[in-house]
Amino acid sequence: MGSFSFTKTAIPDVVIVEPAVFGDARGSFMETYNEKDFHKAGITAAFVQDNQSSSVRGVLRGLHFQRTFPQAKLVRVISGEVFDVAVDIRPESPSFGSWTGAVLTAQNKKQLFIPRGLAHGFLVLSETAEFVYKCDEFYHPEDEGGLRWDDPAIGIEWPLPVGLAPLLSEKDKVYPGLSQFTISND
Repeated sequence: MGSFSFTKTAIPDVVIVEPAVFGDARGSFMETYNEKDFHKAGITAAFVQDNQSSSVRGVLRGLHFQRTFPQAKLVRVISGEVFDVAVDIRPESPSFGSWTGAVLTAQNKKQLFIPRGLAHGFLVLSETAEFVYKCDEFYHPEDEGGLRWDDPAIGIEWPLPVGLAPLLSEKDKVYPGLSQFTISND
């Protein structure tokens, strides 16, 4: 596994992926995904869809998941900086309700692998950010679910400046907390 390093987080199935970056006076090159290396590291998701979003400073997207068609994701930032978060919502998991997060930037080139069964969200820390991710299941809008971004039962330590409220979508403003969560909700 020469092109990547894989580091487990507080939720062992969530992995920080750091690519080897090769640079010289012309610029740089890196692999962002290599099935063989990922499989050797135990990440066997078969990705079927790539997505990209752009956001401005203070935008918080999440915490999102799909109920009956869960998605594993490999996320990264190609411009700017975000604080990326995964929350374990697998009822049988010993880490149910816990979260882990990482700062992903265009400069550090880190990626986060989030397995199926976790909710996902991110906060934009830079003026703007371009966020890209691979999914191992197609998007099903009718299957969307979400958790409240500031649920005290989860206790995510978002790096928001004091007094600054995040910019949220209308649906992100009304998602329930973990105590109201059930995977069978419609």
